[in-house]
Amino acid sequence: MSGTPLSTVLSEVEKIEISLLLEAIFQRYGYDFRDYARASVERRLTSFLVDSGCKSYSEVTYRLLREPTFFYQLIPSFSVSVTSLFRDPLFYAALREKVVPLLRTWPHFKVWHAGCATGEEVYSMSIMLKEEGIYDRATIYATDISESAIEKAKAGIYSLDTIQKGSKDYHKSGGHNSLSDYYHVRYNAAAISANLKKRVTFALHNLVTDKAFGEMQMVVCRNVLIYFNEELQNQVLELFWESLERGGFLCLGDKETLAFSAVATKFKALDDKYRIYKKKVR
Repeated sequence: MSGTPLSTVLSEVEKIEISLLLEAIFQRYGYDFRDYARASVERRLTSFLVDSGCKSYSEVTYRLLREPTFFYQLIPSFSVSVTSLFRDPLFYAALREKVVPLLRTWPHFKVWHAGCATGEEVYSMSIMLKEEGIYDRATIYATDISESAIEKAKAGIYSLDTIQKGSKDYHKSGGHNSLSDYYHVRYNAAAISANLKKRVTFALHNLVTDKAFGEMQMVVCRNVLIYFNEELQNQVLELFWESLERGGFLCLGDKETLAFSAVATKFKALDDKYRIYKKKVR
């Protein structure tokens, strides 16, 4: 077999190989993908199998056990990289209207952007906070499981196509100025302004195995939980609850909800439509 085509239905043997591969990753490197939604895992690993040139999932397992550099080539496959500047612009409009006035009541506040991918949505947050006059009160922690994604996020350099699409969504989000105020063009790409990075710390973090961030006033994790099974979703939501100060805000993606989760009664909905929740004081 020269590589499993992406459209191929996996055999029982291949499914067993994938289970063993995930167990090997956990035992060798401490990254636990065993409770990720299986259909998503299979798609990601099948794509990696084709790109890597390996002939089977067992060969992938063999190599990652013995070659750490090969394993770190695999990690980006598990990073959620579907992102853009001001993605879901009406979510940011809802933040401006319903969350920002409450953030103003803190002299200083901390935001954890979990699963930040390549950083576009982190910089969208920075722009919004700057326009609302509270950016200098903020400390933003932006984390992801993928080192390559984090490095791109730190650089803050994006294609002009990305910026053009982001400009349209910026205005839909309630942007006050022009998006061009926040970047400069060089070498046919757009570099985010340095002053949008000064309050942001980018770092590696694994939502499955790493600990909570303490005393956050806001946690943003949008469209990441959809890749986890119910048990893992509950585990991560509990992590977010532990990370938030009482009265803090949790922001999820439009296909995600706290309903039926183990922490559902510990939050109240601030905006059901845009999945913005507030941690209960009691």
